[in-house]
Amino acid sequence: MAVITEIAPNIYRISIFAQPHNLQFNHFLVKDDEPLLYHTGLRGMYAEIREAVSRLINVTELRHIGFSHFESDECGSLNEWLAAAPNSDVICSQVGALVTVNDFIGRESRAVPDGGALATGKYRFRYCQTPHLPHGWDAGVLFEETQKTLLCSDLFHQAGDVEPLTSSDVVGRSHQALKEYQAGILAEYMPYTPLTVRNLKKLADLKPKTLAIMHGSSFTGDCARALDDLNVALRDVFGPQE
Repeated sequence: MAVITEIAPNIYRISIFAQPHNLQFNHFLVKDDEPLLYHTGLRGMYAEIREAVSRLINVTELRHIGFSHFESDECGSLNEWLAAAPNSDVICSQVGALVTVNDFIGRESRAVPDGGALATGKYRFRYCQTPHLPHGWDAGVLFEETQKTLLCSDLFHQAGDVEPLTSSDVVGRSHQALKEYQAGILAEYMPYTPLTVRNLKKLADLKPKTLAIMHGSSFTGDCARALDDLNVALRDVFGPQE
């Protein structure tokens, strides 16, 4: 059964641990006048995630569905969610709308420019375009400006069935997981370029208070420092090798 944890006021982490992958898949529901779901999850997890969401809201009341980039765990069950909540819009980047999302859903998504705003009621989100961070030229993340929660997708990827929220070192955990990936078939998990550095600084400058992380524990604490430290870790794993 999915585990539900409130990681920031009215932001709920819905987590499913996939034993074969030794990996948590986390989805985030924002309860507000216009509820928002960030990450739809894999199609095979749809029933379990929907049941968890239904414990928090009436599913038909969902109004916004967002994700970072076009990938199965980010938006694989998007069409199932749109059937269940037909009044929802789909939040994605302008590139994402153009190259994948509109064709996938058969209608216009809500393509948001870099810095674009979205209000769900008492909460206000800013869209941050982050091409190729963590993956894909369509990538972007959402920053909730009221409570300063960054919905940061695959950044800070950690292995194992870990605690829902921590103030401990998520960068060290992520560094270890990515080093292990680099030694196997998931090598080159993400690119490391000058654009990576600029995107991470852009996110650090937001000074988030909570990081809502797709794989592993969410983090509360000095998030700007964590993002700076993540840059060092990514450079070590994926940067130019002598």
